[in-house]
Amino acid sequence: MREWWREITELVLPADCAGCGRARTALCGRCLMALTGRPAAPVRPVPSPAGLPQVRAAAPYGGEVRSVLLAHKERGALSLARPLGAALAGAVPRRVPGREPWLLVPVPSARRSVARRGHDPTRRIALAAAAVLRGAGRPVRVVPALRHRRRVADQSGLPARARAANLAGALEVAGPAGELLRSAPVVLVDDLMTTGASLAESARSVRSAGGKVVGAAVVAAPPSAFRSRARARGAGPEPTPGARRYR
Repeated sequence: MREWWREITELVLPADCAGCGRARTALCGRCLMALTGRPAAPVRPVPSPAGLPQVRAAAPYGGEVRSVLLAHKERGALSLARPLGAALAGAVPRRVPGREPWLLVPVPSARRSVARRGHDPTRRIALAAAAVLRGAGRPVRVVPALRHRRRVADQSGLPARARAANLAGALEVAGPAGELLRSAPVVLVDDLMTTGASLAESARSVRSAGGKVVGAAVVAAPPSAFRSRARARGAGPEPTPGARRYR
C-alpha cells in the first residue's frame, strides 16, 4: 500500500531532481548522464575480501550519483528505479557461458531495513535492469534467492574487516531456490559496492548451493575502486546502453 501511494504521488506532484535539485524534473539530463553516460568498468576494493567475484560498476559513488541512490533507497523516490536500473543493466557482463538465460540475484536487504524503508531498493533496481536487458534481447531472470539467516549489525561506519566479520555466514539460499541457482549462470547485483563484503558473502552462499557466479554488477562504487582495478588489471570498459531522460 505504501509503495502504491508513493508511485501515485510521484506522478501527480511536481518533483525536484534527485541529483542536483533542479525544479520540476525527477532526474535532469545532467544527473542522468552521471549515472549512465560513461562506460561501465571493472572495480575492486582495497583490501579485497576473499571470494569476491569480478565486479563491474556503472558510475563512481559521489555527488549526484550518491544523491540519486539515497533518494531512491532512503526517501522512497521509486520512479528513480528506472534510470538506476538502466545504469545497472550496463554493468551486467555481456559474455556469459552457455546459451541459457542467466539469473540476476540481488544482494538481500535485512528485513528490518525493508520494513523501515517500505520497499526493497536493490530488488526494485534489479527488476528495472532486467526489463532493460530483455528489451535489448538479452534474456535474464531476477531471482531473489538469498536471505539473512541471522541478524547483522548496521554496516555503515564499519571498516572493511569489521564488515566482512559482521556478514560472515550471515546469508543463505532460501528454500528451493538452490535448484534454480544450479540451472543457469548467476550475476549478483547491488546498488552500491563499498568494501565488497556483501557481494563476497552473497557469492559464498550461491556457491555453497552449487551455483556458478560469473560476476557481479553494481550501480556505483567508490572512485578508488575504479583506480585500483585499473592499476591491477589494466582492464578496459565496455559500452553501456544509451541514456534516456526521465521526468
